[in-house]
Amino acid sequence: MRFAVVVFPGSNCDEDALRAIKSVLNEPVDLIWHQTASLEGYDAVIIPGGFAYGDYLRAGAIARFAPVITEVKRLAQAGHPVLGICNGFQVLTEAGLLPGALLPNNHLQFRCDIVGLRVETTRTPFTADYRAGQQIRLPIAHAQGSYFADDAALQELREHDQIVFRYLGGNPNGSVDNIAGIVNRQRNVLGMMPHPERAIHLLLGSSDGAPIFTSLLRSWKEAVYA
Repeated sequence: MRFAVVVFPGSNCDEDALRAIKSVLNEPVDLIWHQTASLEGYDAVIIPGGFAYGDYLRAGAIARFAPVITEVKRLAQAGHPVLGICNGFQVLTEAGLLPGALLPNNHLQFRCDIVGLRVETTRTPFTADYRAGQQIRLPIAHAQGSYFADDAALQELREHDQIVFRYLGGNPNGSVDNIAGIVNRQRNVLGMMPHPERAIHLLLGSSDGAPIFTSLLRSWKEAVYA
């Protein structure tokens, strides 16, 4: 399974994502510059955290126009998994690959912490190695992580089992319905504010992020060798 990690001017978690793939999966992975016009040959895409284009205008608003996003959309439409982490989640909503928007934290402060989460669904290629209802702990680091969706969109997310993670033990940013991560209707595009790539080993304080990556590999193998 070959991974592409997209790099924008201002990305700062691209190396973390690359090392997580190498450490957890030992699968091929490349850093892909935002001006790249082809992702041919890649099986999965990760859009990492950071401050793409300096978060000017608002987080993800400029990144959505990058040449590589056209390719990310093509792969998503073809059913390939796309994972957006933190700033990547913001980019995916701005690009229209996920519903809703990420607003400034309700306390208007940057929040860096380790938070509790509940895995709401395992019916995705990103969470198959978790248990439904499992409680995990992952790091967060953001100023614009308050997920918002209007009532109609929120109802659709609930009806179609698209809410993947909810915050436990306190909502760190004011997200509606304590939402920390959602998946698209086709279940192959996941956006999440917490950072699984920073929690792949107990030496990092938690290994609860590793199943995101093992789930991706297992789901890909099951699809390829079915």
